[in-house]
Amino acid sequence: MKVLVTGSDGFVGKNLLVKLAENSIDFVCFSKRHAVDDLVSLLTDIDFVFHLAGVNRPQDPNDFDKQNRELTARLCEAIQKTGRAIPVVFTSSIQAAYDNAYGISKKFAEEALIQLNKAIQSPIYLYRLPNVFGKWAKPNYNSVVATFCHNIAQNLPIRIDDPSKIVPLIYIDDLLESFMSMLSNLQFGVSRPVVKPEYSISVGMLASQIKAFHDSRSALMTEEVGIGLTRALYATYLSSLRPEQFAYVVPAYEDSRGRFVEMLKTKDSGQFSFFTANPGITRGGHYHHTKSEKFLVLQGLARFGFRNILTNETFELSVDGLSPKIVETIPGWTHDITNIGENELIVMLWASEAFDRARPDTITNKV
Repeated sequence: MKVLVTGSDGFVGKNLLVKLAENSIDFVCFSKRHAVDDLVSLLTDIDFVFHLAGVNRPQDPNDFDKQNRELTARLCEAIQKTGRAIPVVFTSSIQAAYDNAYGISKKFAEEALIQLNKAIQSPIYLYRLPNVFGKWAKPNYNSVVATFCHNIAQNLPIRIDDPSKIVPLIYIDDLLESFMSMLSNLQFGVSRPVVKPEYSISVGMLASQIKAFHDSRSALMTEEVGIGLTRALYATYLSSLRPEQFAYVVPAYEDSRGRFVEMLKTKDSGQFSFFTANPGITRGGHYHHTKSEKFLVLQGLARFGFRNILTNETFELSVDGLSPKIVETIPGWTHDITNIGENELIVMLWASEAFDRARPDTITNKV
């Protein structure tokens, strides 16, 4: 299969080209560097067209006609000249339902493609998209998400006219999954695919969420970035960082025993940290009522000592960093860790709750 992508230099286009390459699909690009007359020759041996080219915020309003209406009409003419019913995916907009210059131009483009289907039976897929966001989106152009991510990441002000306004959103990866399904599940006629999931969030909540991503580096408290809209927003925020922002410093607490460094805290799933211990040093010597911890020796040889605070039952085990093993602390048992090796001991630590200085649930061995 060979695919033509118009608007290949745009936000959606860049992501689509990567997706096509990942799936070993040949493609040809049509971008601003090409003349409209190039379309006929570019369509040679093309099996599918993704028509992504267009403008939504031109400096000259006449560009709506030139880029959205005229280009689509010329594309339809070029496809007809091939004599083949080449399928076309078109990224329209929910604005096509409204009486504004952008929406009118998109509606005209839709109608041109519908006529193409009537003329030569090219399968047509009309995507009426809301705000699409994700990596490589252009701030102050593609979506409010891109603008907020860029400005907040670079400590620039953002403008919010109505914080309660609800914004419908589609993540770029979900759009691409829908695109790819069109390639393998060819339909006839005119289809209007709906991308799922479609998210919605208020402008105020959107700004607050992205600001929380920004603040998490200093607070060490991560957002719930593993699923849903927050996952997609976090990826988009990170893609707004400049290379010199890829790394950041976290506090390190050091004394004669070694170092302790907190890495990451979560709101409901504990925190991650690591510590070191010099040869012969013992760390710990306390117990918890509810909190639990998981230790992973990354380097060195450690002896873990446990004692039941009611029965005085004791238990010891040695762990070598060369043989990965998780050692878990148990509520009601004191625990300590001694470096019994000759080199620095390095241990990764997960605690089931983020440390709260007001309620630490960490009691020095007094029982």
